[in-house]
Amino acid sequence: MDDTEAGTTANSTIASWISALALSDGAPGGGAASGIMLAIAASLTSMVCGYTSTKDQGEQESLNGINSRAQELKGKALELGDQDAAATNAFGAAFRRDPGPERQRAVADASIQAAKASAALGELAITAIADLAWLAEHGNPALIAEHGNPALIADVAVGLGALRAAVTGARTNVSFDLSKLATDQTGLTEVRGAHPHLWQVVQELTAAREEIDRITAAIDDRAAPTDGA
Repeated sequence: MDDTEAGTTANSTIASWISALALSDGAPGGGAASGIMLAIAASLTSMVCGYTSTKDQGEQESLNGINSRAQELKGKALELGDQDAAATNAFGAAFRRDPGPERQRAVADASIQAAKASAALGELAITAIADLAWLAEHGNPALIAEHGNPALIADVAVGLGALRAAVTGARTNVSFDLSKLATDQTGLTEVRGAHPHLWQVVQELTAAREEIDRITAAIDDRAAPTDGA
């Protein structure tokens, strides 16, 4: 197994992956970490669904759907995180080239691929917001966990925090990678025109982060009841 394979989520324990993240070799990096955060958000979503029960058929169907989507999201998040790490490797290799036109083209190509990888992760993260919002509204106290445990709202809040980290990471990386396409001859306006979808994803992720903050604020009095603020 080479170093690239060892740094993937499929071939690592949590401890070994965190150790790889701490190394100064670029991959895994912040983009891959965003994938891990999204997987954590999905896992907490699934856990809350498993503990929550209701006699209302419609609400139970909603819970089942959320759980199914969260299970699928967990695996996809890890895959996209690993893809982001691979794109980061290519990005680093391009920057290590000798200065000149070839290096400039390599950096531009790697920047686009890295931006696309982060954008895919960010778009996936956006799909998770509605399900955590549903759990924040219905999972507690309207629906209660088995044995009447109201503590799950704290897990929803942690899930929202992990999701916010994933969205923020993806947004930052797409934006940064796009900025690397700007040169003395090509400004950000030209970059925006050349890559409208990636530029739009940045705007969508900005709005998504604001939405997560609103959802989190709405449950804060239940998730952190001892905070007098």
